[in-house]
Amino acid sequence: MVKRYDRAYFDKWYRRVRVHTQGEMQRKVGMAVSVCEYFLRRQIRSVLDIGCGEGAWFPHLRTLRPRLAYLGIDPSDYAVERFGETRNVRKGSFADFDAGRRFDLVICSDVLHYLTEKEIRRGLPALVAATGGMAYLEVLTSKEDIIGDLDGLIRRSPKWYRSLFRDAGLVECGPYAWLSADVASDASDLELA
Repeated sequence: MVKRYDRAYFDKWYRRVRVHTQGEMQRKVGMAVSVCEYFLRRQIRSVLDIGCGEGAWFPHLRTLRPRLAYLGIDPSDYAVERFGETRNVRKGSFADFDAGRRFDLVICSDVLHYLTEKEIRRGLPALVAATGGMAYLEVLTSKEDIIGDLDGLIRRSPKWYRSLFRDAGLVECGPYAWLSADVASDASDLELA
């Protein structure tokens, strides 16, 4: 059975069950923006959100940086139809997207642990190419107690993900935070994880 990211899915996991509270989401977005801006040494101007769902990051990002350009990518027909125009959500998948340019902040939150290794390896080069500053790669591993959507969740070790991201050319710098190689080259050793 193929998992459907329709209105019923988003109603359940975004509104009824609520894995994250509003305050948690605001803190997560604020942290990602702050860390990215710290390393860029300026305010962010562009964000790519891969697997964005309804674009939940969008209103929080716009509160912090009202003029930033946001592009969300998601495979859900519902999310694209409902939020495409108002939150700039476009149809696409992790394995097949091509942003065609670089973004200050690339978000891929709560996505990778639902993808096959083949899908991840296929899409990761495009994610790295799109990362002009920092990638926020929030992923659940085999080490966490997980609350939420367990259907199709693939539990991989933290070591597996770290190795994958490093081999792709990203440099760890904080919680779920990975710098592009060119930005990391300007950081000091103790700024990096």
